[in-house]
Amino acid sequence: MAMRPDVAKAPDLQAMTAPQAAATSADQILELLASSPTGLSSAEAAARLQRVGPNAVRTHHVKAVAVLGRQLRNAVLILLAGTAIVSYFLGDSMQAVIIGIILAVSIGLGFVNEYRAEKAAAALHSRMRHTAVALRDGRFVALDVTLLVPGDIVRLTLGEAVPADLRLMETTGLECNESILTGESMASEKSAEPVAAGTDLADCADLAFMGTIVNAGEGLGAVYATGKSAEFGRIATGLGERQPETDFQIGLRRFSYLLLRVAIALTALILVSNLLLSKPLIDSVLFSLAIAVGITPQLLPAVVSASLATGSRQLAKARVLVKRLVCIEDLGDIDILITDKTGTLTEGRISLVEALNPAGAQSDSALRLGLLASDVDPQAGGVSTNPLDAALWEAPDATRAVGAARRVALLPFDHVRRSTSALIDDGGQRILVVKGAPEQILARCPLTDPVAHTTLAGLFAAGRRVVAVAVKPAPGLDAITARDEADLMLVGFLVFADEPKAAARQSLTELAALGIEVKVATGDNPQVAEKVCQELGLVSRGTITGTQLDALGDAEFAAAAADHTIFARISPEQKARLIKAARRTGRSVGFLGDGVNDALALHAADVGISVDTATDVAKDAADVVLLEKDLGVLATGVAEGRRIFANTVKYVLMGTSSNFGNMFSAAAASALLPFLPMLPSQILLNNLLYDSSQLAIPTDRVDDEQLHAPSHWNVAFIRRFMLTFGPISSLFDFMTFGLMLGVLHAGAVEFRTGWFVESLATQTLIIFAIRTRQVPFFRSRPSGWLTITSLTVVAIGTLLTLSPLARTLGFTPLPWQFFAVLGGFVVAYLCLVELAKKIFYAEPMHLFVEPHRTRGHAHRVHRRAARFSHAGAL
Repeated sequence: MAMRPDVAKAPDLQAMTAPQAAATSADQILELLASSPTGLSSAEAAARLQRVGPNAVRTHHVKAVAVLGRQLRNAVLILLAGTAIVSYFLGDSMQAVIIGIILAVSIGLGFVNEYRAEKAAAALHSRMRHTAVALRDGRFVALDVTLLVPGDIVRLTLGEAVPADLRLMETTGLECNESILTGESMASEKSAEPVAAGTDLADCADLAFMGTIVNAGEGLGAVYATGKSAEFGRIATGLGERQPETDFQIGLRRFSYLLLRVAIALTALILVSNLLLSKPLIDSVLFSLAIAVGITPQLLPAVVSASLATGSRQLAKARVLVKRLVCIEDLGDIDILITDKTGTLTEGRISLVEALNPAGAQSDSALRLGLLASDVDPQAGGVSTNPLDAALWEAPDATRAVGAARRVALLPFDHVRRSTSALIDDGGQRILVVKGAPEQILARCPLTDPVAHTTLAGLFAAGRRVVAVAVKPAPGLDAITARDEADLMLVGFLVFADEPKAAARQSLTELAALGIEVKVATGDNPQVAEKVCQELGLVSRGTITGTQLDALGDAEFAAAAADHTIFARISPEQKARLIKAARRTGRSVGFLGDGVNDALALHAADVGISVDTATDVAKDAADVVLLEKDLGVLATGVAEGRRIFANTVKYVLMGTSSNFGNMFSAAAASALLPFLPMLPSQILLNNLLYDSSQLAIPTDRVDDEQLHAPSHWNVAFIRRFMLTFGPISSLFDFMTFGLMLGVLHAGAVEFRTGWFVESLATQTLIIFAIRTRQVPFFRSRPSGWLTITSLTVVAIGTLLTLSPLARTLGFTPLPWQFFAVLGGFVVAYLCLVELAKKIFYAEPMHLFVEPHRTRGHAHRVHRRAARFSHAGAL
């Protein structure tokens, strides 16, 4: 007697390769996996789960050590640490202590902010549990995808992500989009027949791979590989654990490299000049290292993480959740938003208005046949997952209207045919009922009265969603294929309403104010889409249909993508192609979708946006999840992303200009003076105080005009800003040198004290001018925290020169005349910077604009692996 699968000898569960599975028959695969057509028992499945582990590519665990390690992998902080070590061994413990404090502050703040953000992201991931339908103990049950094991029998339906690698056993019109693995956009047709040994992976039609999307039909398959043993898992693991860089991170990295090059060049120049002037070697080395540290914005990692953490909290209050903290800035980059219509521009509450015959009269027959061709089997019952079918079954007496009719076979909906077919036994007569998009159905009804077209046009003009129902006799038919959907007779139309959302008009206005061009991609009729857009005040530059797009080449498609606003009757593949065409022009594209047909487009977009009530596939594919499907919430998220970037840029511009100016002054002074113009420890103390004041930048207000368009990193712009405003800072440094040496006849200690106070005051207070392109305080007010911290730091720096610590730090009290002149210097400095601002921003290169980059297939796979990084997903 044969042993039951749940007590059979344990198979080598993860040893089977895709070519082996593909060349094995369905019966043999079950035998090799010690399974059966009725699936596994719960006990056997639990035992296998212990052996092979969860069906997850990665698990999202927050590890404090890993977060801390990411803080330490920073070029600026590595430079600081190296300088501290050298300083200590060269005998300058004060310099080492100050650098240590800077390191502790930067790393500590970065760690706290990122760790909190990681915990928040983990909480988000834990909410997003995804299920698959599998046979357990002889019946179909919904299981968390992580619980699937080799030997499980899984059912696939339209729009699902395949949860593991499957050997298909039954298929009904099954097609899978495998672009995530193969790069091919065309769907792959599937069958249960084994293929020849040695067949290429892309041609294994009897396999369905983890992470691919069911485009059409249904299927049943046996799991033969899970987690990292699946094809998708192997690729994701091979790409490494590190998540792909965003454009924001790439910009930060390039900026850090720029500063390192400048620091190295200045350090070498100062060291050589000091040695040529016969100054002590150790003093020269320490001073050069202090200059190198001084020109770097030491707290940039802390400022960036604080900005992102502040932004994430603000977005959470606005009911916007981001899967990765750095995605906030990418959200602010968007300048094109492609959105679906249902639930975004409309209420998303679909209701059946009426069922009509071709002439426009009430028709019970159209309603009855529409119910028979829905996704709910009249005999088995259940709940519809299709909103249109759900609205049909909510009609009064829907169950009674169906009567005793029995469903024999079903050909599910797909986005190519745009129809669903049901083979019905109605009182002993077999009929084929086809329900779907009116254009496709009418094309299959050769004898349709012209009055039907008039009826349909009137419904579309009224903004109604319409589904056509057709029928034909089917004696002797036992199964349905797409070829059977021909020579039909139109029965009538099912008319649905989905009213425009009242708040959408204001939301569209907010997006327009942010410089975002909104385009609508919908599977609905073009007239319906145009009607909704017209009612909401969305100005359309034209409408084009999916059929028209199919006839276009790549260049024509790109032109159509740019020139039209509404894309109607568009397929999932066309949505993704539309996004790719926009990205190739350098635009940053956001896509908002929540349906099973939106996954491809969400993956193709720079920022995929979904909603908390979306399908599992859509939420998996998204970077950002909205807790309300509201364009107003999205506008808030975009504005917050731009605020974060603008505040980060304030610190970058301020640090590069004032730091460069001060360090250039120090280099020049060290070459001309017989003593060091400032002690290394004083340079670092100056930077520590100055940087501390800038930790309040994330709280600062941002001018409205800075939100009107996205900005991107441009290292050339930063370099130009540094070379424009840095010399202005140096000018006032030289004026201070003249005051100290020519008027006050200061010695080395007095000189260092005077320049320390002047340098701290000018480079700290300059934030009020650099933070805005407008006149500060009068037309653009800084935040209260930024004002307080900036003034407090200047006061602390001044008081240090008068305190008991002054001698230890190498300072001495200065006469009141110095402070009177210093006040005049600061006012003059700020006025000159304002004048320079007007000239600088009047020139053409005034935006942080860098061409947007598209990335290759490997990056797309890696990005998807990053999205599926939690235990509740693939």
